[in-house]
Amino acid sequence: MNTGLSASRFQAIDALRGLAMVVMALDHSSHFVAQMHSPGEYWGGPFPIYDDALTFLTRFISHLAAPGFFFLMGIGMALFSRRRARSGWLKGRIIRHFLVRGLLLIVIQFVIVNRAWELSPGGWGITFYVGVMFALGGTMIIGSLLLWLSPRYLLFIAFLLFIGTEWFHPSPDQWSYSSTRILELLVARPGGDLQVWSNYPILPWLEIVVFGLAFGQWFDLDAEVTYRRALVLSAFFLVAFGFIRFLDGFGNIRPRSGDSWIDFLNVVKYPPSMVFTLLTMGLNLFFLWLLARLSKVRPLLLQPLAVFGRVPLFFYIIHLFLYATMGYLFAPQGMSLIRMYPLWLLGLLLLFPLCLLYGRFKQRQPVISPWRFI
Repeated sequence: MNTGLSASRFQAIDALRGLAMVVMALDHSSHFVAQMHSPGEYWGGPFPIYDDALTFLTRFISHLAAPGFFFLMGIGMALFSRRRARSGWLKGRIIRHFLVRGLLLIVIQFVIVNRAWELSPGGWGITFYVGVMFALGGTMIIGSLLLWLSPRYLLFIAFLLFIGTEWFHPSPDQWSYSSTRILELLVARPGGDLQVWSNYPILPWLEIVVFGLAFGQWFDLDAEVTYRRALVLSAFFLVAFGFIRFLDGFGNIRPRSGDSWIDFLNVVKYPPSMVFTLLTMGLNLFFLWLLARLSKVRPLLLQPLAVFGRVPLFFYIIHLFLYATMGYLFAPQGMSLIRMYPLWLLGLLLLFPLCLLYGRFKQRQPVISPWRFI
């Protein structure tokens, strides 16, 4: 997830990544500690229904995390490749760099991360789980082949993927169809059964990485202009979300469950529907602009988030086992969200010194060291 980007130059990017990790930790604390996690906003099957605002908002804010990770990974890849190209790295070496790291993410998914999910309250039961690390690794590998395209072509590819996810997706009444085709579960379509379950196939999330590649190239040319562009794009995405969601047709994958504000914001995440991408990326771009503004006037306010953001993979692995342990020790039968929130914050306090120390260790490593990636 981190590609060697200099944190001192782009504090807002590190802070946004840290913010994504903080809200992700809230979601996983809901899973391991409160045991009140959403069953998932899938393209078919039962859709989550929320009876109160706190339960919904606890889940809703976590939606920023996954698209934020893919987007920021694309930015980091673009900036890393341009810096290394200027220092003499050839294209083949840069591609190998991302190939190795992409494969490492996939291995980490199946060897380490899935062991954490097996600690889930009530058991896990899934033999082969395709999670976010798998998609990050797969999109990193594919994205490395697109690094030398101009932003215009990258945006065109991202748009085709954005439309294609909706256009070629089966209707919700074909939900059981997903359990019979393993290759589709890995590449194109979430779902499955207890033998193979996929939340993060590669292609639906590639659109956000490719958009990040274009954004990273803009960033390399002029960071200040790009931050302002982020605000403009944020407004455009959010308006487009409101329009498409209001029409409740193409772009939603499945229609709204009702007419409340919760139903309006409760969108399909697996795979990322057009409205999900527009909403979450609109918010992520706004926060990127806001954090960039804060980095100029109150840079110390962003330091805690930046500490988390500089060691994303380290944070990701450790926080899963930490919250699983906290759930086992403090809430073996679960608890209310109100009581869970202090434990979520406690977990962040415990993670902060670990991330700070590891970040300092990581910065002392050469760029080719595997520790720089973790």
